[in-house]
Amino acid sequence: MRDFVFPGGTAVLTGAASGIGAALAHGLARRGADLVLLDRDADGLAATVAAIRAAYPDRRVETHVVDLADADATDRVAAEIHRAHPRIRLLINNAGVALGGRFDQVTLEEFLWVIEINFRAVVRLTHALLPALKAEPGAHLVNVSSLFGLIAPAGQAAYSASKFAVRGFTEALRHELVDDGIGVTSVHPGGIRTRIAASARVGSGVALDEYEAGRKQFEKLLTIDPATAAEVILRGVQRRRGRVLIGWSAKLPDLLARVAPAGYGRVLALGMRQPPARPGAAPTAPPAVPPAEAPTVATDATVPVPSPRSGEEAATEPGRQA
Repeated sequence: MRDFVFPGGTAVLTGAASGIGAALAHGLARRGADLVLLDRDADGLAATVAAIRAAYPDRRVETHVVDLADADATDRVAAEIHRAHPRIRLLINNAGVALGGRFDQVTLEEFLWVIEINFRAVVRLTHALLPALKAEPGAHLVNVSSLFGLIAPAGQAAYSASKFAVRGFTEALRHELVDDGIGVTSVHPGGIRTRIAASARVGSGVALDEYEAGRKQFEKLLTIDPATAAEVILRGVQRRRGRVLIGWSAKLPDLLARVAPAGYGRVLALGMRQPPARPGAAPTAPPAVPPAEAPTVATDATVPVPSPRSGEEAATEPGRQA
């Protein structure tokens, strides 16, 4: 399959108001793509658009404010986009939400809220816009999964379920769309500095003080700038990579899950244990925290990591050589 061509094509992007989504919007505009941007944050979306129009006044930018948890609203927006853009060159399903808490600490409603946005909205938008992708020669589809689409630590039942579902859905589409000439990429970010942890919902059964302690602990591990992550993703799209892993905090857990698929949980628990509060005290595991795309296993730069397999895009943290 030939390299992806950005200039002159229309790119549809969800979650464009902040974080990786905003950085992707800027990267796409810089590469010459016209944009259709979606987010539920109207103010953040407007700020993204204003910055892009100031830097790239020739780009066409269209916006849709929509809550992807609302299935009917999502379907309506998808139909509007398809009518206005019968040919779409790139679809990036990036929007996502987080929920802190073990399965027995969250309500079924809270659990399904995560599934609706992180997985079902991806399916809805892809299903509605796939004909437009098929109508555009050299089109490409990107679904952003997660580090927690590679591993599933305790306290992340809802988020991991949604992101593993995105991963499986994307891998199936990669095989199904080969004959249509559509490239498909699954993205697994590591420790990216985004707002997903700070804006995550807290399960109804989670003590707020424990949640806050866990959130602060994880935020220290977020070291990769969203702009760096966006560039890695867009390079992967250009090269038609099947899978993009961003950061050592994604590559090492991926390796661990492949080496010990049934036993990596013990390693994760050991790596995330807090030091004893006093001499002789037993270490305790940290409380459940939202998935901030942070490493969930202690990493060491000296640990050898094999080169990525064919179809994967490797990335290191800023300042390191990929």
